[in-house]
Amino acid sequence: MIGSLGPVVFVVSADTIRTFTDFKRSSAGRYARHEVLDLKPKTQFIGPGLDTVSFRMRFDVRYGINPRKELDQLTEIDRKGKAMPLVIGGKGVGVGLWVITGLEQSWEEIDAKGNILSATVDITLEEYVK
Repeated sequence: MIGSLGPVVFVVSADTIRTFTDFKRSSAGRYARHEVLDLKPKTQFIGPGLDTVSFRMRFDVRYGINPRKELDQLTEIDRKGKAMPLVIGGKGVGVGLWVITGLEQSWEEIDAKGNILSATVDITLEEYVK
């Protein structure tokens, strides 16, 4: 097991490949700017901002995956606003939970019966702090 995003397990096995590519994590501090007459503004560090993560997943029937089922699961998680842990290599990413803030699907191959044979999804996550 490579890791997981809540119930979505990233795995490479003899008959199943469910993993990600193009993993990117962004973070930035939060700053306030105070205007001062006849001087440059004064900058004050307020605290850390929320981190974001983005990555791409590919689902393909040739890798033991049902693309439609995978896409439906991610869509359900997204629509419920479910906060969940992101774990890579046995370690949690960030300090808490994550929510899906963006989910873009590309249905690449569809058979004559309308079954999705391969698809990719671009996922954007944001830290979730209670």
